[in-house]
Amino acid sequence: MLAGLARRASTGLAVVAGVVTLTFFLLRLAPGDPVALLVGPAATPAQIAAQRRVLELDRPLAVQYGAWLGRFARGEWGTSIATGRPVLALLAEAVPATLELVGLSLLLSYLLGVAVGAVQATAHRRVDTALSVATVTLFAVPGYWLGLMLVMVFTYWARALPAFGRAGLDSDFLSGGAWLADRLRHLVLPLTTLTLIGIGGAARFVRGAMLDVVGQPFVRTALAKGLAPFRVAQRHVARNALIPVVVLLGLSVPTLFSGAVFVEFVFAWPGVGRRLVEAVLARDYPVVMAATAVSAILVVVGNLVADALVGWIDPRIRHQTEAM
Repeated sequence: MLAGLARRASTGLAVVAGVVTLTFFLLRLAPGDPVALLVGPAATPAQIAAQRRVLELDRPLAVQYGAWLGRFARGEWGTSIATGRPVLALLAEAVPATLELVGLSLLLSYLLGVAVGAVQATAHRRVDTALSVATVTLFAVPGYWLGLMLVMVFTYWARALPAFGRAGLDSDFLSGGAWLADRLRHLVLPLTTLTLIGIGGAARFVRGAMLDVVGQPFVRTALAKGLAPFRVAQRHVARNALIPVVVLLGLSVPTLFSGAVFVEFVFAWPGVGRRLVEAVLARDYPVVMAATAVSAILVVVGNLVADALVGWIDPRIRHQTEAM
């Protein structure tokens, strides 16, 4: 199994290299000049050329890419063009907020999504149809649109929840329960947005996986032998239906991070996604490249974790991997 994971890891590194290479050159070909945005409209051509030299943007693209790749491999992620701060420090400041939002969303999405999917697979057809319409709708709705609708309802109409930021302007003067209540009130809307979308995807996968397993001959045989339906569901249906759900869980981590980009921007949540959008608008190449590389690595790690968990759950898959 370790040999199979090692082969997948090497393939994943190639994927990461391809993503960052494509991003690097497409970013340079996109309209907009970071130097012009940095020095302002009153700058002379000589000042623009001097600043371009300082940022090493006057060199050929292949040379720029080789220099960036070498620095990135050594852990030197560069300096933000827009702020002049180290990229690593900028992302490190934003990571806790993103992990808080995405981690809680992932937990709630799967707890509620698995419950809804299990109900769909075992409930009456009308209940299944109603829940299917709801889950498909949630899965298809863009995150930024759902976020804006929640802001309209709960912030502007009901005036019940704040819409922007991770904490209130007076949070530095709060402590104890008041501080926690303020943080939770600011967390509700962005967390609800990501969780509702996640529930839709998880419930659809759980429903399909359980229906596929319920129709298998070994389940019918177990029921025909007189085993209790609950025991059959627990030992046979749930364990086998868990395999595609675990795969989805591994792939949901990068998906949630990418979905959180626009949700963070809509709610002014101080996470990696908001920093990435701001960097794209400012043509801040080092920040965009670092965030893209981290996202690509996250996709590979998510796939590797999913492969390892599936092999642990189903020994047949583990043996097939070792034989390859």
